[in-house]
Amino acid sequence: MENSSHNARSLVSCSNLLFLSLILSSNLLTLLVSTNFLSTCSLESPQSLPITTAVEQPPPDCSGKVDLPPEFIAFTSPQKLPFGVNANFDSDEILPPVGSPCTRLQPMLRRYMSYEVNGSCPDDEALAQKLLLGGCEPLPRRRCRPPAPKAYVEPYPLPDSLWSTPSDSSVVWTAYTCKSYSCLINRHTQKSSDDCNDCFDLNWREKHRWTSDKSTDLDFSIDEVLSLKKAPGTIRIGLDIGGGVATFAVRMMQRNITIITTSMNLNGPFNSFIASRGVIPLYISISQRLPFFDNTLDIVHSMHVLSNWIPTTLFHFVIFDIYRVLRPGGLFWLDHFFCVGEELEKVYVPLIESVGFRKVKWGVGRKLDRGLELNEIYLSALLEKPLINSW
Repeated sequence: MENSSHNARSLVSCSNLLFLSLILSSNLLTLLVSTNFLSTCSLESPQSLPITTAVEQPPPDCSGKVDLPPEFIAFTSPQKLPFGVNANFDSDEILPPVGSPCTRLQPMLRRYMSYEVNGSCPDDEALAQKLLLGGCEPLPRRRCRPPAPKAYVEPYPLPDSLWSTPSDSSVVWTAYTCKSYSCLINRHTQKSSDDCNDCFDLNWREKHRWTSDKSTDLDFSIDEVLSLKKAPGTIRIGLDIGGGVATFAVRMMQRNITIITTSMNLNGPFNSFIASRGVIPLYISISQRLPFFDNTLDIVHSMHVLSNWIPTTLFHFVIFDIYRVLRPGGLFWLDHFFCVGEELEKVYVPLIESVGFRKVKWGVGRKLDRGLELNEIYLSALLEKPLINSW
C-alpha cells in the first residue's frame, strides 16, 4: 500500500514538472517571437504597421542604424544652417519633410535613390509613382537631371494651347502603355480600364463639359455656379482635385480665374498634358495634405475622384482639409461624387454635414453606366464655407 501511495506521489510530481516545463517553454517561445517580429528597433510602433504591403520587407536591422540608401540619408539628415539659429525655424537645423512610410519601401527606395550624383537620373517614373502612392510622399529630392525628350518641341502659344493636342516629342513615354497622343485619344474607343480613358480627346466629351446653358440636378454649369456669388468677380483662384487633363482649369482660365489641377500619371502623361495646355499641374496624391495656407482659396472643385473608393476616415480628413484652405465664403463644388445607394444617407450625408458647409445646391441621381443592379448613386453639391463664424 505504501509503495502504491509513493508511486502515485511520484506520478503527480512528474506531471507537475512536465506542466511547469510546458509553461516555461511557451513563455520563452512568446518572448522569442515578440522580439523578432515586434522589435523595438523598428521605425514604427507595431500598431501602425500595415497589414499588407506591396513589396517584401527586409528583416529589421537591430544594429542601431536603418539600412537605407546613402543619398536618402544625405537628403533626410538634419542640415545645419550656415548662420546658426534662425528665429523662423527656432533651430539651427533644417529637417526635410519626408515621411517614415518611405522607409517601409526599402527595395523601391534603394532603386530610386541609386544614381550618379550630378549625372542623369534613371528613367524611373513608374517606380517613383509607386513609391508616392505607397505613402512616400513627398518623394525625396535627388541630385541628378530627370529624363527629358531628346528633341523637345515647344508648346503652342496661348490661347491656341488650351484646346490643342501637344507634340508627342513633349513627353517621355517609357512609363506608359501608349507611346503617342493619338494612341491615348483613341483609347476610349477600345475596352480599357485605364483612368479617365476619354480625357485626352479634346474634341469629344471634354469639349462640352460644364458649358450647358441649362443645369440639371447633377450637371452644373460654370457660369451658373459663378453667378451664385453675390459679389461678381470674387472667385479668382482655386483648386481642382483629380482634374484629369485640366479642362475645368481651362474653362476657368477663359473667365480670368486661376485654377491649379492635381493629377497623378495613371498610365498616361496627365501632368505633361496639363502643362502643355498652359495651366498648372500639381503632382500629389489624394492622401497628401493640401499645400495651401488656411482660408486662401475661392473655390475647390472635384469630379469623380472623391467617392466611396476612399476609406471613410480619409475622406473625412480630405473634406476638412478642403474646408481649411477655402476662405470664408469660398465654394466647394463636389461634382458627381458616387457611392452605393444606402451609403449616401447613412454615411456620407452625415459626414459632409459634420464639416460645417452651407448647402447652396444639392442634387442626387442614379449612376447607370455600370448597370442598375449595382444601385450606385451620384451626388453633385455646391457647398459654401460660412462667411461669418466659419471657425
